[in-house]
Amino acid sequence: MNKGNILWIDDEIELLRPHIILLEQKGYCVVTASNGDDGIEILKGGGEQSSKIRFNLVFLDETMIGMSGLETLPFLKEIDQGLPVVMVTKNEAEGLMEDAIGSKIDDYLTKPVNPTQVLMACKKFIEGDRIESEKATQKYFQSFNQIHSEIGSNPSWGEWVEIYKDLVKWSLEIDNVACEGVDQMLKDQWKSANYEFSKTVEKNYTKWIDPDASKHKDDSPPLSPNVNDRWLKPLLQTKGPVFYFVIDCMRYDQWLVIQDELKHLYTFDTDFHCAILPTVTAYCRNSIFAGLYPDDIKKHYPDFWKVEDASDEHSQNKFEQELLQSWIDRRRIKLKGNYNFLKIFKTDFGRKVERDLLNYKNNSLTSIVINAMDMIAHSRSDYSILKEIAPDESAYRSLTKSWFKHSSFFGMLRQIAEIKNAKVLITTDHGSVRCMSGVLCYGDKNTSTSLRYKFGKNVKAEQKDAMQVADLATLRLPRNGMSVNNVIAKEDKYLIYPTDHKFYLNKYRDSFQHGGISLEEMIAPVITLKSKQN
Repeated sequence: MNKGNILWIDDEIELLRPHIILLEQKGYCVVTASNGDDGIEILKGGGEQSSKIRFNLVFLDETMIGMSGLETLPFLKEIDQGLPVVMVTKNEAEGLMEDAIGSKIDDYLTKPVNPTQVLMACKKFIEGDRIESEKATQKYFQSFNQIHSEIGSNPSWGEWVEIYKDLVKWSLEIDNVACEGVDQMLKDQWKSANYEFSKTVEKNYTKWIDPDASKHKDDSPPLSPNVNDRWLKPLLQTKGPVFYFVIDCMRYDQWLVIQDELKHLYTFDTDFHCAILPTVTAYCRNSIFAGLYPDDIKKHYPDFWKVEDASDEHSQNKFEQELLQSWIDRRRIKLKGNYNFLKIFKTDFGRKVERDLLNYKNNSLTSIVINAMDMIAHSRSDYSILKEIAPDESAYRSLTKSWFKHSSFFGMLRQIAEIKNAKVLITTDHGSVRCMSGVLCYGDKNTSTSLRYKFGKNVKAEQKDAMQVADLATLRLPRNGMSVNNVIAKEDKYLIYPTDHKFYLNKYRDSFQHGGISLEEMIAPVITLKSKQN
């Protein structure tokens, strides 16, 4: 079986015959040329040896009679831009290596080359994808049974976090390789995990939010109202400015692709909190900033709670700055410098904040809310072009990475990395889940409109599809007169009414939503960044 075709261009090609024989024994087809002109002609398909051959790799001698390797390289790349070229050289001078790299060589070997080096280069460039795919598949198969066992063992909160991290890790790893059959196995394992996680939440959520949390300390996760106390307060007690970013609707897998772009600037300390139910901005983010559950916000700060009577989503979180100030006051935190609170909903304002960022370097605290990820999630449902760009979870992560690389958020983080003693805390109010299963729900005209939860007096849905909530007070939410049959969707379900249900079933299928119960929505990352320059 031919593993791949190699073109080897060297004016001392006869001296390399032992290497060529070894490669042929290993299943590679090797075509040779003794100068750059002949090599170019062979690659064009003009030589007798090269008829109808598509080459997978070129070994190119740097010093040859006639055209040198560096002079030959541009012609090779012009013929086949994606063809990997490995330079073989006696000269280890730094300038030569920089010239070669600048000319887009893919790797280089130093003469005298040994058989192992040559073989490794072939495996890397010709068989790398296959080997990587096989290894990833093998490792996932080894992990599958362990993850499956953990999912079925009635996990605690901490164990669910580890399961979630493992599933995200494998999702990212499978993104980068073609693993036939593994994709579906992983999807099935995600589905199984969310089914069991929903059972855990139904059973334990009221215990987690019990005001006397000390009774359940070992089992209860840090929730939205605990974020400031647990992670922000310690940073405010240290020297230097604190930049506190809350990214609306950011999942852990999205954070990891962002983190990959920042690893040359920062080190990362990653933890997780549990987003409260329902997992929507109006409840979760107000609770984060206030350090209180929604019922306590309405009780103690009624002027700052506008969720039920707000006309749009942005006004539901209109008083986050005041709520954060109330937390600072209650905790008697004395800020040594200024305090700013910024919300970025539009690109132009984000660029302005990026340009002005150094104005905040003497602040004790600068809080910045970024709405872009939530907009991406919701826009994907409304604009077919976004669904075409991001048709699945892998592409959705890729879209996140593309946004971040060109965002004002990235620009801000680059600048903060250079500010002395600066600390960065990044978290999110909730994540989102890709909704694939529409289920029927019944309710009157006063029922809330979210696809992942319905609050109203006469809301009904199947218990297998949604968590039943008889009284909103049990979720530490303001009652607001709605005390029976409230429901919160589980797993990847979305709630639709019988009227025009086929239209809405198709409209919202394969959309990213939040408000319900799933690993992706509820397990929210909290990351402390420390600059490598500091």
